[in-house]
Amino acid sequence: MLMTEAKPEQSVTLLILVVDDEPDVELLFRQHFRRDLRECRFTMEFAQSGDMALQRITDAAGVSLILILSDINMPGMTGLELLPKAKAARPDVPVIMITAYGDAETKRKALESGAEALFTKPIDFGALRSEIDTRVCAA
Repeated sequence: MLMTEAKPEQSVTLLILVVDDEPDVELLFRQHFRRDLRECRFTMEFAQSGDMALQRITDAAGVSLILILSDINMPGMTGLELLPKAKAARPDVPVIMITAYGDAETKRKALESGAEALFTKPIDFGALRSEIDTRVCAA
């Protein structure tokens, strides 16, 4: 079957989960990746808490979840608390932590806990796009 004949429900959906308690984060990510989302290169889902993220990770068991992006400083479960739980649920999925505080101790904790990388705010969307492109091409 030609790719042009594939129906959306038959195609593989690559999912990126963004975890951040700030309401404007979803709009920011959707703006930066609007072309990719429109062209269905991948989809993005958003969770406003660690608990919501864990539920979505569990629900996405049959989906090609290719990346989790998580803020570190959130009320309730922090990103550093979410990280080992996300890795336990989906050890195949890389997690990139995002923080406004890019100090050496935070970076060390994140990387020792299994984070693939640490991005500081404001996010370098060019570098993030490179990370995402690597995952999309490998999927």
